[in-house]
Amino acid sequence: MISMLRWSHLPVLALMAAALMGQAVRAGFEYPKHEAPIPIATVALMRGKNTSPTEPMLIRIFKKEAELEVWKRSTSGRYVRLKTFPICRWSGQLGPKRKEGDRQTPEGFYAVTASQMNPNSKHYLSFDTGFPNAYDRAHGATGSALMVHGTCSSAGCYAMTDAGMSEIYALMREAFRSGQKAVQLQAYPFRMTAENLVRHRLDPNIAFWRQLKEGSDRFEATREELVVSVSAGRYAFRPVRSGETEAEALAYRAMEDDHMAVLLEEGRAAIRTTYADGGQHPSFTALWRRGVSLREVSRPEALAYAGLERVISPARAPRLACLGPGTCAPPSTEAKAVSPPVMGERLVAIAPLDGPSTWLKELPSLFTSAPVGGAPISFIHAQSMILGAQEIVPARLAKKT
Repeated sequence: MISMLRWSHLPVLALMAAALMGQAVRAGFEYPKHEAPIPIATVALMRGKNTSPTEPMLIRIFKKEAELEVWKRSTSGRYVRLKTFPICRWSGQLGPKRKEGDRQTPEGFYAVTASQMNPNSKHYLSFDTGFPNAYDRAHGATGSALMVHGTCSSAGCYAMTDAGMSEIYALMREAFRSGQKAVQLQAYPFRMTAENLVRHRLDPNIAFWRQLKEGSDRFEATREELVVSVSAGRYAFRPVRSGETEAEALAYRAMEDDHMAVLLEEGRAAIRTTYADGGQHPSFTALWRRGVSLREVSRPEALAYAGLERVISPARAPRLACLGPGTCAPPSTEAKAVSPPVMGERLVAIAPLDGPSTWLKELPSLFTSAPVGGAPISFIHAQSMILGAQEIVPARLAKKT
């Protein structure tokens, strides 16, 4: 005979079993998986960020870091980051998808509509990224059914855990029901920082990634949804309506250009990151190493060779420069901010340089209000400048299962 104590455990056990089977349960009511409510904690988090389930959302994916971010529009009209979900598995290499069967997860800017949601996916729940978009088609890319889905298995998709996918799906569902026509998906190879672009500057995909960075920079500056088009085979981004906000976007772009120019001048190493077949978030790698089952995982043997960095161009040794006779700055891996020469002093390089010794033309926005690419900065006493820089001209950043 089952004791009364054991009978009292049955409701709890039923809830646990339902959750493991992908069925949402709240207050004794069982939901179909595609109707699972947004978790109470996430709703509370939204309130704290001045947003709600009915506000529009967008998604940002960073392949190398294996992270998916959900952003929600707040009462300010700008988007705020709500949550970051670890990606359990993605396949292929860094870089865009080019052809059917290459196992590449897509990179670029996509629009996900309600019709692309699949409540009956064999991978728990899913939505189609919208690949190929206009850019992909302009470059002859082929493939279909490139998804974000549950189940830790990928053949060109971004695979979440079932629990993570359930929450993402619920957030999208409520946004659609509240009138959002499409959820923007921004998919990047890595976080589009100046450091990462300089590190990957010799990768064959760098011209494409510069276009992605332009969109990423614009979003980082404005926190507004991007208005994306494709012109002459390149991504193009429409300026925002507010002149003040557009000025913020242009200033951010100039700052990032300046930062990359400084890093190039410092001689940072160039690398290429390679994978046997994609990767996953470190949190899942740690669980797997502790013997925790992630259920179905595609090509687990490949994860031991994920994210190997090969140096293509080693870091350049710093050059020693002097402010004047007998006044030399010590070598350093960092650029030195110093006061400019006083009257009668001049900048003298005491080691061979790869090019003309001059103040860096591409960095005026660090020091003046002159536009990027303007005339060389004149010496202004007490104005902080960078010592030992050469003239460099970095490439313009234009650019259902």
